[in-house]
Amino acid sequence: MTQEGFSIVILGAGKATRFKSERPKLLHELAGRLLGEYVLRTATGAGADRIYLIIGHKAEEMRKAFTRPEVKFIEQKEQLGTGHALIVARPELERCPSNVVVVLVGDAPLLKPETVTKLVATHRKQHAACTIFTTREGNPTGYGRIVRGSGKRVRAIVEEKVASAAQKKIHEVNTGILCFSRRPLLAHLAELSQANAQKEFLLTDLVAIFYRHRLKVAAFEGPADEAHGINDRAQLAEVEKMLRLRKARALMAEGVTLADPERTYIDEDVTIGPDTEVGVGVSLRGRTRLGSGCRLGPYSTLTDSILGDGVTVRQSCVITNSEVNSGAAVGPFAHLRDGAVLGTDVKVGNFVEVKKSTLGRGSKAQHLTYLGNATVGERTNIGAGTITCNYDGETKNPTVIEDEVFIGSGNMLVAPVRIGKGSYTAAGSTITKEVPPDSLAIARTPQVTKPGWASERKKGLTHNSKS
Repeated sequence: MTQEGFSIVILGAGKATRFKSERPKLLHELAGRLLGEYVLRTATGAGADRIYLIIGHKAEEMRKAFTRPEVKFIEQKEQLGTGHALIVARPELERCPSNVVVVLVGDAPLLKPETVTKLVATHRKQHAACTIFTTREGNPTGYGRIVRGSGKRVRAIVEEKVASAAQKKIHEVNTGILCFSRRPLLAHLAELSQANAQKEFLLTDLVAIFYRHRLKVAAFEGPADEAHGINDRAQLAEVEKMLRLRKARALMAEGVTLADPERTYIDEDVTIGPDTEVGVGVSLRGRTRLGSGCRLGPYSTLTDSILGDGVTVRQSCVITNSEVNSGAAVGPFAHLRDGAVLGTDVKVGNFVEVKKSTLGRGSKAQHLTYLGNATVGERTNIGAGTITCNYDGETKNPTVIEDEVFIGSGNMLVAPVRIGKGSYTAAGSTITKEVPPDSLAIARTPQVTKPGWASERKKGLTHNSKS
């Protein structure tokens, strides 16, 4: 930490009134991350000496979500405005090692670290007491206007409620992001009052206070898209779309094919290898990782899962917390969950569910099957309609199917049970006992056929209906 460093204060104490939510705004999800995670990553990426996060509403939930070594929490028990947040933070700011303090709003997820460092560089170059991150809006309604005095020096930030007709025509607006020299900030912080239209201590009022004291206030005009704040759920959806399109463009630049970027939903922490093709309506959530040369059919959803190279996922599959190794194929309409692991070249087909189970290299379960708490060896075939009966009402029990086994169609495998290497089970069997290697197990009752039974039944039904 040197005199050239800077610290960051993040404003995050609000109640998210316009979200109509009990949760703080920063705890709402945006493209696979909590909203507050974006600004914290920006602050860390910018190289701040210290990061202070102002919390208030649901303070303990905020601490739990954002605790990390580099973050110091400051609790604003009463939310009396942005200026009040810094008044509450004053004891920490007095101990702060940096001579520059940047105040960030917690709901600007598009802000980049390099933009923060450019703001600080501009502030130092201008030898300013305060530098405002401004942008220009074609329709500035709702924003605080940047009012300049003689020599284009910033004189005040005037909010929409109190702006004159002439001031409302100004297109340069405040983003809520400000950079301060720490000493003048602390020297004049006590001059803030609630004598304004909002009846709050507003940080932006320091601009006019500094101007009165002949302290220089500069402006840094930054990228408009990075300044987008989120005040309600409609804006949350708008920014999510922007983030997803930005992610899609980055992936396509790295060699990924997206059939329709606007109808593909890829979270920020997802990684995809080159030459992978992603179909329409696919959702890739959490920390999903896809290898190279994969093919994902339309409308599948993958969450926190890993795909090796050359994996095929056909239409409308759901894969959660699972791993699919190279060359495997899944679907259509398959469901992998809770730690399912498919080995190399495994085939899992339509309407197959795999839960907490492992399938070894080259094994197949192609149709209408449930495998739960099962270990399946290599080159084993699971017949259509097979179910591992793993739950006895109290305990989940294991099924072990060894290498090169053939499970006939319509089998019920009642766990705990083991099927030995190279064995066969006959179609329609209910297997309740261990099957030794190289055996054939038949577990079905003899068929009983009663000729004419159906006709006699119909006659009886007709007689009863007439009586």
